[in-house]
Amino acid sequence: MKPTWTGVYPAVTTKFKENGELDIKAFIKNIEHQIESGVSGIILGGSLGESSTLSADEKIQLVQALQPYRSKVPVIMNIAESSTERAIEAAIRAEKEGADGLMLLPPLLYKADAEETVAYFKEVASSTSLPILLYNNPVDYKIEITVDMFEQLKDVSNIEAVKESTRDLTNITRMKNAFGDRFKIMGGVDTLCLEALLLGADGLVAGLVCAFPKETVVLFELAKQGKIEEAVQLYRWFMPLLEMDIHAKLVQYIKLCEVYTGIGTEYVRAPRKIITGAEREGIVATIEAALKNRPVYN
Repeated sequence: MKPTWTGVYPAVTTKFKENGELDIKAFIKNIEHQIESGVSGIILGGSLGESSTLSADEKIQLVQALQPYRSKVPVIMNIAESSTERAIEAAIRAEKEGADGLMLLPPLLYKADAEETVAYFKEVASSTSLPILLYNNPVDYKIEITVDMFEQLKDVSNIEAVKESTRDLTNITRMKNAFGDRFKIMGGVDTLCLEALLLGADGLVAGLVCAFPKETVVLFELAKQGKIEEAVQLYRWFMPLLEMDIHAKLVQYIKLCEVYTGIGTEYVRAPRKIITGAEREGIVATIEAALKNRPVYN
């Protein structure tokens, strides 16, 4: 299924067994819950999916595991590489193995300048026919994809969308002013998701959706239907949880949320460790408070 870059796209966590192996059964359980809740696509192997600890083969295993679900939602594989050659290899393989699209980060490790970054995107895009979502997150990855750079990329037909995670909401208006609907815009920061939608974002790439898919989908729908008061009330309930998405330990925190909502496991790969002590108690208290007052949606 071709991605439309509208609606809610979970950046799903990767499920592991206690011994560190992929837990495909737990992964599929969560995916099925996402689909039942009305998400519009699945993004795997991203930052929240512990991309840096996954081998190329493991990412493909996850793509292959989702083949039976491609008639319901598009499957998007993340590419986060430090060389153009490896990024191209990943793109070609993802297309061959059944991915429906790609999320593409700027080059890792080396802080490429604008010319180098644009060339990187163009070369990877030219290696595949898959639609591409660029990930614009200079806070974490130190390279910003500016409006001027998008101007140089607008004729690359399969670069279709951007995950907007700069934390600068004015970028949504700048992009709409510069390009109209040429690029779909996906809000990429959970704590700014409602604001992003109200300013014209077409969809969300979300984190807490991994544990709370129905609430995230309802929030998107309320915003797009203009039911602002209802959306704000839901957002206020959600915010203590959404704050976990912008913490360095977002993976551990969101996985713990998944455990409490019954659709995930807590195991992570080193150097990450499962949180303990006072830190764990604080996160559990936030989760339990949210669950106590959790809104009910059919």
